[in-house]
Amino acid sequence: MSMLFRNFTLESIVERYRQAARAAVAIMCNMCKPPQQEATKSCMDCKASYCNECFKFHHPWGTPKAQHEYVGPTMNFRPKVLMCPEHEMEKVNMYCEVCRRPVCHLCKLGGSHANHKVTSMSSAYKILKEKLSKSIHYLISKEDQVRTQISHLEVLINETEENGQVAECGAYEHFERLFQTLQERKSEMLNSIEQSRTRRLEQLRGQVEEYQGMLENSGLVGYAQEVLKETDQSCFVQTAKQLHTRIAKSTESLRTFHPAADPSFDEFVLETSREEAMLKELCFGGVPEPPIIDLSRSHVYNEGLLCWQLAEDTLATDHQVLEYRRLGAEQDGDSRWRLTDRVYGPSTVVCDLEADSLYSFRVRSCRNSLYSPYSPEVTFHTPPAPAFGFLFNDNCGFSSERLALSRRRDSVESMAGMAFLLAAERVQTGSYMGLDYIIGDTGISQGRHYWAFRVEPHSYLVKVGVASDSKLLEWFHNPRDTSSPRYDHDSGHDSGSEDTCYDLSQPFTLLTVGMGKIFLPKASVSAGSDHGDHSNRVLPMPQRIGVCLDYDAGRVYFYDADTMRCLYERQVDCSGTMYPAFGLMGSGKVHLEDFITANGRLVVTCGSRLKITLTEISC
Repeated sequence: MSMLFRNFTLESIVERYRQAARAAVAIMCNMCKPPQQEATKSCMDCKASYCNECFKFHHPWGTPKAQHEYVGPTMNFRPKVLMCPEHEMEKVNMYCEVCRRPVCHLCKLGGSHANHKVTSMSSAYKILKEKLSKSIHYLISKEDQVRTQISHLEVLINETEENGQVAECGAYEHFERLFQTLQERKSEMLNSIEQSRTRRLEQLRGQVEEYQGMLENSGLVGYAQEVLKETDQSCFVQTAKQLHTRIAKSTESLRTFHPAADPSFDEFVLETSREEAMLKELCFGGVPEPPIIDLSRSHVYNEGLLCWQLAEDTLATDHQVLEYRRLGAEQDGDSRWRLTDRVYGPSTVVCDLEADSLYSFRVRSCRNSLYSPYSPEVTFHTPPAPAFGFLFNDNCGFSSERLALSRRRDSVESMAGMAFLLAAERVQTGSYMGLDYIIGDTGISQGRHYWAFRVEPHSYLVKVGVASDSKLLEWFHNPRDTSSPRYDHDSGHDSGSEDTCYDLSQPFTLLTVGMGKIFLPKASVSAGSDHGDHSNRVLPMPQRIGVCLDYDAGRVYFYDADTMRCLYERQVDCSGTMYPAFGLMGSGKVHLEDFITANGRLVVTCGSRLKITLTEISC
């Protein structure tokens, strides 16, 4: 919090509104003896409030205090000068265009803004005030449009409230009908169960009574025992015949016992899994909004990393499905969209992409079995060769005094510090400033390979390309002077003989990048153009630069990595092991692509580690 500026402008605005809100509460004079008088002025230098008499007494004419700044009565006393939060005793007098904040001269000299572009405070004040005035004037001129849009929004608010109530009533009615139907089916089933239970109990209880009659001294057996006591033969025969038939049936019932009713109620067990699934799949949120593919975080190499963003005001989705196809493949009969598996996050990786091909991608969301419309299609061009993985080498020729390497070794920055100033001072005596080289930690000895990187727009001078191990030894042992009138790295030889020697194959090729531009070698322009015309050689610097080395063909290509447009190509001598090479001078920064440094090593199959030792290099 101590590194943040106080927003004095906002404080003043707030204070004015506070004073308007508490107009009835007077600010009293800080100097009056009781009873205190109401203050009429506040001194910003003394940080106190005064009535008229006390102000005249403490700020007499002809004294330095008479020059103090005074305002109306206030409780907000701000400093007269804005001080630097990093250097508390220094006033801010410059404006950093990179960080967009005021800085002091110490911040620019050796602080965190040393390599940033700054401008004077007066210039920044003029530019920002002009921009703000134009913006305010534009808003004021569009007041009628704003009021119309506000009215339209108010209508939408009313419609939203009314439609929400209608939707709520409709949903209530639908659920009530569902509840009523379920209640009716519930009552029917409970009645059926009750009737079946009553009928079965009656049958079982009748069977119990029948079997109890078979017991001794009760029922049928007792009656038969009494009949056996009959001595009148005719009466006995008349009764015993019917009795014997009943006893025979009871005896048969004992032998083939079977309950009169089944106690199980399996026929009333409900299987409602299908209905439950249907209820769960009922969609109440409507069709989901389509996601948007994030171009800033999506990259395509020999594999594609696709990232997207979901609409912030939508309900959660179940999953997303990414679809892609190769453009221009209609003649091959392979123009169909291919689907990935369900994706349950905001990104996925596509692995089966062909090199040097243009692909179109789209994605859609799914919620409750309903799919959203497709996102707008985006296209990516795959590199002409597999991604080559490497990190910056912090041993071979690396100058820790002038180069700062990140912990992951995926970015390097040139520091324009004291060593650079001393080198610049020696220019007067004939000793010129040299490039600080850094190379990749993995070499190439065969095949085609591609890598990409970013050069920060504020970089002053950066050389990018490839170099052989023998040439690197020469550079590290005998660094050449970049200020020499006959020295130019662009084409791989002295600029004085560039046009005549361009066709010769050199063991390295470096392009110059800096000041937001990329500079092509002279001999790379068309033969009919004027060699003195630099417009053909200077191009806007791409956001990402790609390099493709065809080792077997002995050729190197430089690309705009976003569009895969080839900016420059030339022959290169690949008789030795080739390495990605970078040279920096002044303030500059190079950052390797995250996808290369994270996953590139999985695809390196023919690289060789740099075998140049520190004892072989004179730094």
